[in-house]
Amino acid sequence: MKKQLLSILLAAAGMVAHAQQTPKAGEKEISEVTITKRKKAVEQKADRTIFDFSEQPQLNTGSALEGIKQLPGMVITDIAGMMYQGKPLAVYMDGRPLNISSNELNSFLEGMPANSIERIEVITQPGAEFPATSGGAILNIITSKNARNYLSATYSGNYSFSNYDKFRSRTNNSINLNARNKWFGWQFSGGQNYREGFQDANIDDLTFTNTDRISRGYFAKGAVTVDIANDRLLLNYDLYRNNNHSYTQSEGLAFGTHYNTEDLGHNLNNRDEAVLTYQKRFSDPAKKLDMKAAFTHSTSDFSQENLLLGANVLRNDSDMKVSRFNIDYSQPIKLLDEGKISFGGLYERQGFETSSKQIANNLDYNRQTAATYLELQAKLDKFDFILGTRAEDYDIYGTTKYFKDGAVKQEELIPFNKFKFFPNATVQYNFMRQVYFALNYNKKISLPSISALNPNNNTYTNPNSTMVGNPDLQPTIFDNYEAKLSLFDYAFIGYNVNVAKNQVAQIVTREGDVISNRQMNIAEMKIHNFNVGLPIPFMVFTKPLKEIMNFNFNPDKINFVYLYAGYQKHSIPDLDTKGFWLFNIMSQIILPADIRLTANYFYLQPKGNFYYFIPEKPIGNTVNLTLAKKFMKDRLTVSAFANDIFNGQNMAFRSVASTPNVYLSNNFDSRNFGISVNYKIPTRNKLAKEDPNLLNQQKQENNTGGLPQTPQ
Repeated sequence: MKKQLLSILLAAAGMVAHAQQTPKAGEKEISEVTITKRKKAVEQKADRTIFDFSEQPQLNTGSALEGIKQLPGMVITDIAGMMYQGKPLAVYMDGRPLNISSNELNSFLEGMPANSIERIEVITQPGAEFPATSGGAILNIITSKNARNYLSATYSGNYSFSNYDKFRSRTNNSINLNARNKWFGWQFSGGQNYREGFQDANIDDLTFTNTDRISRGYFAKGAVTVDIANDRLLLNYDLYRNNNHSYTQSEGLAFGTHYNTEDLGHNLNNRDEAVLTYQKRFSDPAKKLDMKAAFTHSTSDFSQENLLLGANVLRNDSDMKVSRFNIDYSQPIKLLDEGKISFGGLYERQGFETSSKQIANNLDYNRQTAATYLELQAKLDKFDFILGTRAEDYDIYGTTKYFKDGAVKQEELIPFNKFKFFPNATVQYNFMRQVYFALNYNKKISLPSISALNPNNNTYTNPNSTMVGNPDLQPTIFDNYEAKLSLFDYAFIGYNVNVAKNQVAQIVTREGDVISNRQMNIAEMKIHNFNVGLPIPFMVFTKPLKEIMNFNFNPDKINFVYLYAGYQKHSIPDLDTKGFWLFNIMSQIILPADIRLTANYFYLQPKGNFYYFIPEKPIGNTVNLTLAKKFMKDRLTVSAFANDIFNGQNMAFRSVASTPNVYLSNNFDSRNFGISVNYKIPTRNKLAKEDPNLLNQQKQENNTGGLPQTPQ
């Protein structure tokens, strides 16, 4: 047994070692130009995990949300939003906060094609350079591609259908163009997503609903990089549109009588962002100064019409503006064997206004944040050290309006005027290249989502359920502790604990025939998370250890299985909680004619506490299959896929926040079948050929154009 385990680890090491070897002479020659671009499917770093989307058909054939759900350690539910390895996630795009309410996040990600994503970074230990409002961790969606000295064009698209109770279609298409010359670089990408979906749900014996949805999403992103001597000026403009419709049939009991309703819902979301970045570069490439100004404007218009009454029963509108300026400077210094110092500042202003059918401007929310940070990095022999702190000053204020005693009342929001320090520290011991043990700590804050504050936090109403926001929610303070052993990027074992004060949680209660859904602060909550990942090449069961140690194989051409397991326990005062296991198994099998079969299975154990809810059925329990084949000298990739083939994406929770417990169930038409294409369009310029190996050498790319990269 010990010998077999050693063989597995050595084979994993061999996969990495081979991926780092230099290609044989002439292997990648392309008429006078040789360009080799190597990527890893997964890359473990001390503070983050990086998932490549661009070359993995099992991740990029559907919507962004469908791809993200397949990442090992990721859990996405309506109960707790997004969590990675037990940590609540703040969502960024291209290194910038997405600034989108949690109510609209799923719609936004469903409307974004996964094939428009280059990679995703899950930053599990955000350093001082990141805003303290990043909370437990950051999900950073990278859509940028570096411009080269030629025009490159890539088209991606797919068609799929679901057959839960009838035939429903889904499509998405995107195109990416980028190029540069000796003066400037540019990039344009755009796309669309169309999705027909179905959901049926019930709450206890009170309400039963069936909903048909049609979602349309569109996006366009433009970027220009201008070289000014050694410096660079970057201009970005992004726009996103989501236009969603729904038809819902509902029946149940309300106040002792039976009811039936039919409703039409319409939700229109717009998001625009403009960014100006100036990058000052010095003779020492390790020394840099970045200045960035950004403005984001988001609007949402929602309405619900009762067809039986012929009347509009719900209307919620919101308007959000965010202005942001930050400056970051870093340079190497002599600290122990070697070191680096980074510091900078941030000023951000956010305004958020909402209106309902009954009351105009019923929430006026304003936030100003000023921050500065200092971080030191040092090396001593085999040790790496990071020590930093971030100081942030918050000024949050506003008003809310509501009906009481037949009249409109206005109240001031509970102000939050605080100045706080948020330290972070990391100690890492490097046993050898790509084998290390790290200890991390950071303190962060999470401001309540504006959708949770919004008194109109409701996208569906019927006679026996109410859902309202809570303008009095207070920020959550997190203390994050983590220990992690990483071997060759894929294999790792880790433990982290997330201690939260004033954690925001969803509470569902029942009083008679009325269900209430609201948000509240929990005084203290802890999330314990143990996780382990291990790649196992199938050759360890068929080849001797001596042959494996020769490293004479291509990791892109071997059969393997990747195992991930995690254990979580949510500890809440005055509640006897149980932990739960989650598992992810991904396998690659090379079939004849170089057809690649990828299978992915996700399972989350029921009966464990998930905040104030207990799953009665497994969350996930999904099996996804993808067949992929490359043609035309790897310029064309064609994939056929079947997602959730056993239709296991059903969620059933029992709320334990009150007596009696409330039972909530949702079934989705998540089973779908389709075909996807990715085509690198030939141009009059010489083509760049890519060699995306499964496990590979670290990317060594110069940011020569396109969208700005995230801090490393």
